[in-house]
Amino acid sequence: MQILDVLTGMAKTGRLGPVSIGAEWGDVTAVLGEAWDIGATSRRRRWPRLFAYGDLELSVCRCRKVSLISLQTWRDTVELPPAAVGGTGTFPVGLTYRDVVSALDDAGCPWEPCPSLTFGDQCSLVAIPSAANFTFAIPEGEEPVLNLMGLPGDGHVCPVRGPSEDH
Repeated sequence: MQILDVLTGMAKTGRLGPVSIGAEWGDVTAVLGEAWDIGATSRRRRWPRLFAYGDLELSVCRCRKVSLISLQTWRDTVELPPAAVGGTGTFPVGLTYRDVVSALDDAGCPWEPCPSLTFGDQCSLVAIPSAANFTFAIPEGEEPVLNLMGLPGDGHVCPVRGPSEDH
């Protein structure tokens, strides 16, 4: 499997193995194992927390549901959980805007430019089936290069509150 297959699959389905917006954290860890706990997303609250499997970052709500998914692609190689993608889970990157658009088109995944995230030295597009966002850095004088792919949250408002923490 190639990294473009992984990205287009996510763009079409909103999933990477057991990972999707709203997935139960216990179901994710049952398949992928324990993740690296990066920490709370706020200094004042313990939840939501950010977890990582290599370059796959997941925000997990207090009720233990995945609320955001981000795949960092700005490095030379991307590491993803092998149980989710097969093989070693290590992929070379350096994907251009043209590479991504061509792969989405070939996969029959409709997309459109995302003007709200296109400014300065970055541009962005959105895959329509999943609302996956592809954000590209634009190096001076060069073609845009994929920096980040993310699946947006669904507006989840956590019903669980801690005794001293609002969420």
